[in-house]
Amino acid sequence: MIEAVVFDLDGVLVDSERAWDAVRRELVEEEGGRWSDDATQAMQGMSSTEWSRYMHEELGLELEPEAISARVVERLAEGYRRELPLLPGATEAVRRMAARWPLGLASSSNREVIDLVLDLAELADCFSATVSSEEVDRGKPAPSVYLEAAARLEIAPGRCAAIEDSSNGLRSASAAGMAVVAVPNQDYPPADDALELADITLHSLDELTVECVEGLRS
Repeated sequence: MIEAVVFDLDGVLVDSERAWDAVRRELVEEEGGRWSDDATQAMQGMSSTEWSRYMHEELGLELEPEAISARVVERLAEGYRRELPLLPGATEAVRRMAARWPLGLASSSNREVIDLVLDLAELADCFSATVSSEEVDRGKPAPSVYLEAAARLEIAPGRCAAIEDSSNGLRSASAAGMAVVAVPNQDYPPADDALELADITLHSLDELTVECVEGLRS
């Protein structure tokens, strides 16, 4: 029986992958680094500590990781304040779920990005617990961020449903022992083996209904 729902943020509620990609590429170009073809995929799901270190070590930025993270987040936040790219149906889906279950959020975004998005979207009141992967030992695909969300909700992971879109996110939620609802990102679709970990796959957030979640592990 499902007793809580835990959302991912990037790619599930916010169409943010291209925004993250753009500001990171911009910083790499400005600082004389070398963008690689697999950089976007490699950084999906990483915590801020992990992706800023990756940019420093693998993409050749001379800036220290802490400075890289701060610069990227500052530029991303500026864009969000101008126009928040909420995905279609995001607000309605969150409020549908919140009317039935306590909600958590398990995100790879920095804490300040999480708080800004939920504030701008007027959804902060819907979530009982929010966790950034920078607050745990490892980012996705490790299960740490989902396990911490469940702990803060005081509900066993096996009684939580996770809403995810990416390969590393699906692997993370599955490794945490949660029921997994996949809403695949169309621009960055998950790998087939990751998608197979989902208990159910939806085409959009409009399909995320109380009935479909109640049917998980019933």
